[in-house]
Amino acid sequence: MTDFTLHTEDTAPTESREILAGAKKSMGIVPNLYAVMAEAPGLLKAYKELGDLFQASSFDKDELTVVWQAINVEHSCHYCVPAHTAIAGSMGVSQDITDALRNETPLPSDKLEALRTFTLSVVRNRGNVDDAAVKAFLDAGYTQRQILEVVLGVAQKTISNYTNHLAQTPVDAPFAKFEWHKAG
Repeated sequence: MTDFTLHTEDTAPTESREILAGAKKSMGIVPNLYAVMAEAPGLLKAYKELGDLFQASSFDKDELTVVWQAINVEHSCHYCVPAHTAIAGSMGVSQDITDALRNETPLPSDKLEALRTFTLSVVRNRGNVDDAAVKAFLDAGYTQRQILEVVLGVAQKTISNYTNHLAQTPVDAPFAKFEWHKAG
């Protein structure tokens, strides 16, 4: 297995340093995911920009969390599930939502469950979602815009999940208490 470098602001390629410095300033740490991604500045920049765009989408904090964690759990991401557990807590997402996502149990509302179901359909079918799944999503109160915003969330999480699988990114200390392993 290849050992990926966990870059710092001093060791990262020049094009990655500003993003690492910004992360350290806003989060107090350079997350290990960023430290790994810094090796490929375009990847780090794309991940950060997709994340910013997804957070500016029409989804609220609970819906953002549902999309992120549904994908993280589906991809069995050892890093992103704990990280997004901490992020959800900092965003004020209820523990009921977080637990349901981590444990793959029913969410507390039919609308959020429809979002998880649709998101998983997009992931599992690589975007080839049948008309019935699209209709169910729209009937739950979502919009065509949000169909496409799910694609945005999938793009962001695919970058991080795949990077973490390849690099076996170590979970940061602040997220370690939220360690997670896929059931079964």
